[in-house]
Amino acid sequence: MSDFNELDQGTRTELEAAAFRRLLSHLDNNKDVQNIDLMILADFCRNCLSKWMVNAAEERGKSLDYEAAREYVYGMPYSEWKEHYQAKATPEQLAALEARQAKKEYQE
Repeated sequence: MSDFNELDQGTRTELEAAAFRRLLSHLDNNKDVQNIDLMILADFCRNCLSKWMVNAAEERGKSLDYEAAREYVYGMPYSEWKEHYQAKATPEQLAALEARQAKKEYQE
């Protein structure tokens, strides 16, 4: 069995890409998981993934439109996903997100 660090860069990149596609598929199959829930628990959401893709493209001298990245991550235009799947944040969710952000700011 290989250690991840022993794999060549191309294989590592392929595995990372496959894992990312699996994450997107998992999120797509669990649309009930709201972005605010992801932010509260993991400090990232689908929009963050989109921004990270745009940043990764820029780091490689490429241009990637943020809305195009969001459509890739969401599997549909963001406006459509929002209309069909995004629930209104509850007061409890908003309070939990605010507490998470405050804790993060305190640690910085």
